Amino acid sequence: MNIQGASRSGAVAIVGRPNVGKSTLVNALVGAKVSIVSNRPQTTRHRLLGIATFPGGQLQLVDTPGIHRGQRSQSATAMHRMMNRAARGALEGVDAAVLVVEAGRWDEEDTLAYEALRDAKVPVVLVVNQVDRIRDKAALLPYLQKATEGREFAGVHPVSALKRTGLDALVAELLALVPEGPPAFDEDEITDKSQRFLAAELLREQLMRQLGAELPYSTTVEIESFTEDVSKSGPLLRIGAVVWVERDGQKAIVIGKGGLRLREIGSKARLSMERLFGCKVFLETFVRVRAGWSDDEAALRSFGYDQ
Repeated sequence: MNIQGASRSGAVAIVGRPNVGKSTLVNALVGAKVSIVSNRPQTTRHRLLGIATFPGGQLQLVDTPGIHRGQRSQSATAMHRMMNRAARGALEGVDAAVLVVEAGRWDEEDTLAYEALRDAKVPVVLVVNQVDRIRDKAALLPYLQKATEGREFAGVHPVSALKRTGLDALVAELLALVPEGPPAFDEDEITDKSQRFLAAELLREQLMRQLGAELPYSTTVEIESFTEDVSKSGPLLRIGAVVWVERDGQKAIVIGKGGLRLREIGSKARLSMERLFGCKVFLETFVRVRAGWSDDEAALRSFGYDQ
C-alpha cells in the first residue's frame, strides 16, 4: 500500500465479536502473519500488537479476542473471562478503534462490541468485512444503513480482509485519526511478541484447524525450550513444545493413531514457523494432561493468558 501524507503514529484497537476476521484484517494491514487464524470462533486468545508501517505513518494494531456474551462451553468460563478482559483492556490508551462486523449480519454480540467501544470514547471506524461473499451488492446498502442507524462512526469501510480489497481507503482514514508524530517502532518490526510466543501460536493454529470441533478450546501450547544453533548452512531453531489437554481421551485424539495426527500438526506448524522466522526449524512436540486448566485462572496465568 502506498498511503501518502504527514507522518502519523498511533494505536488502533481491532474489536468485534468472535470469528469476523479481525486477525485476518491485522495480518493484511501488517503484510505478514502475526496473528493466527482459523474458522473456529475464539482462535485469538491474547492481546497482540501488529505493527503496520506505511509511507504516511505507522499504525500499531491491537488485535483482540472476540467480545462475546456469556460462555461458549461449560469448561472454559475462566478462559472466556480472561479473553473478555483482554479485549476490553486493549481499548485503554488507544487513539482510535475499528469495529469489525460480517457483511450482512449484525447480532447482539456486535452490539456488545459497539457498546464497549462507545464507552471507551475514541473514534470508531466500522469495517464491514467479507463483502466478497455478498453476491447481490445492492443488498449491501440497506445493511449499511441499518448497521449505522443510531450509531456514531468516524467512517464506514466495506472490505475483504482475505482478498485485501478496500484497505487503502481504510488505512488513509485510520492514519488521519491518529496523532502526528514519529513511528513508535522500527520499519522492519511487525509485532511486539517474541518468536517464542509466535511459535506457540502457530502450533496452536494447527491444533485449531485440524482438530475441528473435536476439542477446539481444550488445548493450549507451552514452549518449554527455544534455542538457536548457527552452522555453515545457516541458523536452526530448536523448539520443544507441549500441547496441554484436559483429559486422557483428548490426548489420544491429538496424538492420533500411531502418532499420525500429531506428526501432521507438527509438520504444518514447523513449515509456518520457517516461513515466518526465515530459517530452518526443528520442532519436537509432546502432549500432556492437566485437568481443568481452561477453568483455572492460576493455570491460565502460568500459560501466559494474563499477558
